[in-house]
Amino acid sequence: MSDPKIRPELREWINATTLAGHGPHEVVRLMKEAGYAVPLARRMVAHVLNIPLSVLTAIDQRSDGRRSRHPAAPQQVIDGQTVRVALSVDAPAIRVLEGLLSLDECDELIAQAKPRLQRSLTVDVDGRHQTDERRTSQGMFFRNGETPLVRRIEQRIASLLDMPTDHGEGLQILHYLPGQEYEPHYDWFDPSQPGFEAITARGGQRIASVVMYLNTPEEGGGTSFPALGLTVTALRGSAVYFAYETGDEASLHAGLPVTRGDKWIATKWLRERPFKP
Repeated sequence: MSDPKIRPELREWINATTLAGHGPHEVVRLMKEAGYAVPLARRMVAHVLNIPLSVLTAIDQRSDGRRSRHPAAPQQVIDGQTVRVALSVDAPAIRVLEGLLSLDECDELIAQAKPRLQRSLTVDVDGRHQTDERRTSQGMFFRNGETPLVRRIEQRIASLLDMPTDHGEGLQILHYLPGQEYEPHYDWFDPSQPGFEAITARGGQRIASVVMYLNTPEEGGGTSFPALGLTVTALRGSAVYFAYETGDEASLHAGLPVTRGDKWIATKWLRERPFKP
């Protein structure tokens, strides 16, 4: 299929609208409202953002849901914490955030989580948590707002991304020992899988993830995005934020094996609607 002819001003608008925090599906919807045929709008958006057309033709569940705002460089001061944007990728939207957590907050989260660690869980087809052979770590979940520290971090993320705190799943803490990893996976829920309706009934589709590094492993343990050839180094107090749409293949990522030392992370997943635990 030939590339669509795109006026420079439309190309500029698509890029600017995406950088403002609107996902590709939302950009297509806005173009539809402006009079563009949906198939043409999808081709134009896919071409400008250099993403597979399949991302935009995937089943789009509740695309009117809320989307997160992508942090803008160079930095923002949130809750007295200076959060610096050290790296930006446009498609998918990825931001490396330095200083999201203070060193004391990292240590306190680890201390609060340690007594409750167990074999790490993933979400099964019915929305319940289950063990997964791809994830070889120990972990636990905090309830939303469970402790003053958790509430403070949740509010900081909400302010940074312009998302209400009730759109977040409970904060998960994971501990990886040498050789442990989380193999390549997507955070969005696959509409073709059994149980999709049950999972998304609790808050809609996942739309973004924030992975916070609570320590610096001696070696290994970064977050890899294989489709982009990008690995984010795990550095204490920093985080990687990435947003995605249903079917977004470029958001494939993995927790690389820890080769020396250990790794502690905290993960916050965001939903398009208020999350019901």
